[in-house]
Amino acid sequence: MKKIFYLLLVFLSFQFTYVIAHPGGHYHKGDGIVLNTWRLKSGKTIRGNFSFSRDNKIFLEQENGILQSVLIAELTSQDQQLANFKIKQYTHLNAVHVEPIFENNILFYLISFLIIFSFIILTLKKKSIYYISKMHVGFFVLLFSFLIMIACSKTAISTTSSTNTPTSPITLGVIPKTNTSFIDAAFSAFKPSISTNWDDNYFYITSSGIPNHNMMVGITNWQQQVPIPQPYNGTNSWSIPLQPVYATTPLSTKTNLMKGAVAIAVNGIPIFNALNNRGEDSYKIGELDNWGGHCGKGDDYHYHAAPLHLATTNGLQPIAFALDGFAIYGTKEPEGTSMFALDTCHGHMGTNGLYHYHGTTDYPYVIGALKGKVTIDPSTTAPENQIIPQAFTKPVRPATNPLNGASIVDFATVGTNGYLLTYKIGTKNGYVKYSWDANNKFTFILTDTGGMAITNTYQR
Repeated sequence: MKKIFYLLLVFLSFQFTYVIAHPGGHYHKGDGIVLNTWRLKSGKTIRGNFSFSRDNKIFLEQENGILQSVLIAELTSQDQQLANFKIKQYTHLNAVHVEPIFENNILFYLISFLIIFSFIILTLKKKSIYYISKMHVGFFVLLFSFLIMIACSKTAISTTSSTNTPTSPITLGVIPKTNTSFIDAAFSAFKPSISTNWDDNYFYITSSGIPNHNMMVGITNWQQQVPIPQPYNGTNSWSIPLQPVYATTPLSTKTNLMKGAVAIAVNGIPIFNALNNRGEDSYKIGELDNWGGHCGKGDDYHYHAAPLHLATTNGLQPIAFALDGFAIYGTKEPEGTSMFALDTCHGHMGTNGLYHYHGTTDYPYVIGALKGKVTIDPSTTAPENQIIPQAFTKPVRPATNPLNGASIVDFATVGTNGYLLTYKIGTKNGYVKYSWDANNKFTFILTDTGGMAITNTYQR
C-alpha cells in the first residue's frame, strides 16, 4: 500500500512541477520567428501572427503566447482583406490554448496539503490507517474533481467556439506553385535583351549582365571596376524556383549572404545583399551609382539597392524575384494601393494570400531575411555564404583596388562593344576606355588624372 502511495505522490509532484514550469505560447523572443505587422486606420501598427477569429475580431499571437484582439473594422482596407483571407483559408495552429492550471495560488496550497497529508497517513500506525484512509480517499476524489473543473474552466478557446474558423483544416505553409506565365510577363518588357525558359522546377533567365539604362555615374567610392558582359546563359542562367517553401527560420541578410546574389531583377541584373562583403551598407558609403548598382571584382554589374526605376517600365508587375521564389514589387501593392506595412523580411502576405517582398529607399532596400527556404553553397561560410543555384561571373582581368577621392561623372557608349568612363579627382579627370571583340578579347586603356595612359589586353 505504501509503494502505491509513494508512486502516486511522485507522479503528482512531477506533473505539478512540469505544469508550473512549462512556458505558454509558440513565439518567443530570439527564436527567429517573424511576426507580421498589421495596420489600423488610426495609423497604429500591431505585430503578431493570425491565430483565429471570433465576434468580428481577429486574434494575433505575439511573443510568449500573448493574444491581442483587434476589431476587423479597425484595420485598414488592405489588412481587412488580408484578415478575411486568413479567416477563410487557414485554421489557426493554437486550436486549444490552455493557460497554466496552477496559475491560482489556492491550487498550489491544496496540492501541497495533499502531499503533506499523504505522508502523514503513511507514518501513522496501522490501526489508525483504517479510520483515516476513508477520509483521505474521499478528500483526494473531491480535490481531483475540483482540479479537473478548474483546468476545464481555464481552457481559453476551442475551434468549435468560433463560427468564422473553417472546419476543414488546410495545411499551413503549403504555397501554390508559381505560374510561369506570371513570371514571364514580368520579364517580357526587357526582351530581347534577355530571354527566358523554364522546366518543372525552375524559371531560367539568360542575360548579358548589362542593363538597358546608364551605369556607374554617381559613385563616390570606386573600386576601379567597370561593367563588362557576363555569360549568364545555358547552365549558368539565373534560376528562380517555381515551388517556394517557407523557411523554418528566415535567413537574415544582416549576418548572411554577403556573397553572390539574393534576387534577379526583371531586366536580368542580379541583386545582391544591401551589405557588401565587409558588412557595410553599400549605398550609404557611396559605392552605388544613380541606379543602385556597381561592379564587383569580376567587373560584373549588379544592384545592392532596390531598382525601383524598373517600375516605370513594369508598372504594378514585380521588379524582381528573390532566389527563394517570391516576387519583389516596388513601392505599390500589386493592386495599385499603397504599400502595406513590412515585416522583418521586408515583405508581407498579399491580398491573394501569397507572400511577396517590396523594394524601398531605406535599408534593407530589398530583402531583410529570406522568407523562403534556400540551399547554401557548402563551400561558403557566414557571413560570406551564398545561395545555390545561381549564375556566376567570369572575370577577364585581375581585381582592382579602390581609387581614393575619385567620383564617376560620366559613362558613355563607344561603338557597339565599348564604353568610356570618366572620373574626377579634385578638378582633374581620368578615363577608362575599354572594348571587346567577337572573340572575347578585351582591351583597356587607363588614363590617369596626370594624362599618363596604359593599355592592357585580356582574353576570356
